[in-house]
Amino acid sequence: MKCFSSLTLVLMITLTISACGAQATPTVNPIDIQGTMAAAAFTMVAETQSAIPTATPIPPTATFTNTPPPTNTALAVDPSGATFTSLPNSNPGGGDPCVNQPLPVTLQGETVKIRINNSTKATLALSIYLNQTTPQVVCGYRTYTIEPEQALVLNNLVEGCFTLWAWNPDPQDYFIVTNGAASCIDSSDTAVFDVLTRRIERR
Repeated sequence: MKCFSSLTLVLMITLTISACGAQATPTVNPIDIQGTMAAAAFTMVAETQSAIPTATPIPPTATFTNTPPPTNTALAVDPSGATFTSLPNSNPGGGDPCVNQPLPVTLQGETVKIRINNSTKATLALSIYLNQTTPQVVCGYRTYTIEPEQALVLNNLVEGCFTLWAWNPDPQDYFIVTNGAASCIDSSDTAVFDVLTRRIERR
């Protein structure tokens, strides 16, 4: 009987000690653990994304170009609206008062022969300016028409210095040419001029 009471006493002491000093271990629900882990994972992802620097575009830099300033450009003249006179506006005599007057019908002096070949495919208007100094001072111009690839032969002019202009009055193919400086012609030979689209040549 004594043995039973000792055993009972030991059992009672053990139960009392375990009941007073120990605490019960709480039970954990696995679904709660999964939720906590998922929340922690989402928090880490959010913090990582917020730590990544944002792509800020680089502001454009000013680029300088070497653009020239505007210039004053003369407008092209449409030849279709131009009016033609017998003598172009060039003035071979500078302040010569007779540059715009026709030559007299009869000229005094040694006669010369002049041949002018139209080497173009256009019907040309031709103006011949004469500056005669001997035996008298006479100056002025005469005008002619030369058919395409034809020649004009003149034998009623006198010795002197001549300036020639030829031009195509057709606005579609307009051009004007000259022999440049005056060509002085005497009665010893025949002067031959070739009219081209870019110049007048003396042979």
